[in-house]
Amino acid sequence: MPDSAVVELTGPGLLLRPWRDADAPAVLAAWRDPAIAQWNPQGDPLDLAAARRWVRWRADWSSGGHVSLAVADPTDADTMLGSVSLHRISGGDASIGYWTVVAARGRGLASAAVRRLTEWAFADLGLDRIELCHAVANPASCRVAERAGYLAEGTLRQSHRYGDGRRYDEHLHARLATD
Repeated sequence: MPDSAVVELTGPGLLLRPWRDADAPAVLAAWRDPAIAQWNPQGDPLDLAAARRWVRWRADWSSGGHVSLAVADPTDADTMLGSVSLHRISGGDASIGYWTVVAARGRGLASAAVRRLTEWAFADLGLDRIELCHAVANPASCRVAERAGYLAEGTLRQSHRYGDGRRYDEHLHARLATD
């Protein structure tokens, strides 16, 4: 597993960089966004100490089970715009998740971040398959998946409990290293 402190990925209008303690206030503000709270719930408490713990956990890749990068403005690396992460990395497989702050939505940033981390994961981690699941009730995430080249594979019935406490059907998308 690469060292999280040295991995920085770029693309047109995109910077994926290591998490920093200084990101904690922006992460806390993002968690308070109703869309992020619904589709990416963090639990309680939602305070600066919890955000700092979350940033440090995301920055620590030593377990080999996840890779997480902050999505930042390439002209101002200190401006955190979102998150993109690989989870459950095992046996050549992983899952990918993401979110963006309100100011970054509608620009294709989430799709670009997912696409770039996916390319890196296939090339540098040697993964074979990456899955992306999102609530059927979240059509914006479906567009992200499609634009990032993740093919729809089916619907998982009531497969995940989201921020409002309800279980939702999810769409399953995936990309293969051979796609």
